[in-house]
Parts: sequence; structure tokens; C-alpha cells
Amino acid sequence: MEKIKLEIVGLSYSQTQSGAYALVLSEVNGNRRLPIIIGGFEAQAIAIELEKMVPTRPLTHDLFKSFATNFAIEVKEVIVYKLVEGIFYSKLICEHNGTISEIDARTSDAIAIGVRFNCPVYTYESILASAGILLDENDIDENDFLSESIEEPSEEDIISSQTAEELENQLNQAIENEDYELASKIRDEIQRRQA
Repeated sequence: MEKIKLEIVGLSYSQTQSGAYALVLSEVNGNRRLPIIIGGFEAQAIAIELEKMVPTRPLTHDLFKSFATNFAIEVKEVIVYKLVEGIFYSKLICEHNGTISEIDARTSDAIAIGVRFNCPVYTYESILASAGILLDENDIDENDFLSESIEEPSEEDIISSQTAEELENQLNQAIENEDYELASKIRDEIQRRQA
């Protein structure tokens, strides 16, 4: 079965599901787009990497990349290979010492890891045919892929993704820097977790 290459063209807050985001993939040599609903944490992880932001501490997907790199495992590609009842299934194609392995993953995690390895994303015709959205060629211009912005994670999203220890360290640093607005947000998150 021939693979179809995809690229990320958009990441935005989902209008249909509260707390979720829509990751929009587009076929490279075509005019179909594949929208995939993902969670906020994974959307944040993808946006941070695409925007080349550096979090104060490594996110889970950064940890995976460091782990894989330290053990000479390279992620070669991501394949969105199945769609069942609205759920996309993906796998990471990895190489270690010349041996190729396939690792099953949620699509959101696979893409978040894939962007860290700068590897291509593929799918199959059957998936694009059933879940892809066909764009009218008259609606597409050469700047179309640049027109959809990737929302940067909010300060609140970043704060809520930190561990309790990281929050305490950031609170102390914010107070030391006299950034009392940030300190109050961090304090509120700590109190929310303790409630």
C-alpha cells in the first residue's frame, strides 16, 4: 500500500470538543486535509517544538527523544495507519543498530515525538478517503499552508503541565524576579492541586 506524505498545517482550539485541539495535517502533493482531535497537553507539546520554544524542564516527549538518542534509537517516520470509529491509530518506525521496529502510539504522541526527530508523517489513501477534507482548488493559494497559525500554549497551560516540585521552584524564581503576577498564577495552581 502506497504511503501519502503529510505535513502539519494547523493547530487550533477545537470548536466541537471542550479542552481539545484540532491538529490539521495536509497531504503534501494534494488538496486534502486530515483533522485530528488531540488533547491539550499533546497540542502544547507539538506547538512548543514547532515554535522552537524551550520549556524550563523537559516535557514527556522531550524525555522520550533524549532517551532514544542516548540509546542510539532513531525515529525514522510516523505512520497514521488505521481509523476505527473516529479514532486514529499510528505507529513510530524506529531504527536501532540497523534493525527496524514499529511502536504503536496514539497519533498525538506519535506526531509530538515525530516533530522532535524532524521525521516525515505518512498515511494511506483509505484514511484520507474516509476522513480527509477535500479543499476546492480555487480556495488554495501558494501561501495557504502558512495562513493557519499554530496557537502557542498559554502561560496557564504551561503552568498546569508542571510537576509540584517544578511549580515550587518557579514560584521562588518568580518572587525573586519580582514577577508577582506570574507568582500568583503559580500559587493558584499549587493551591488548586492541594484542594
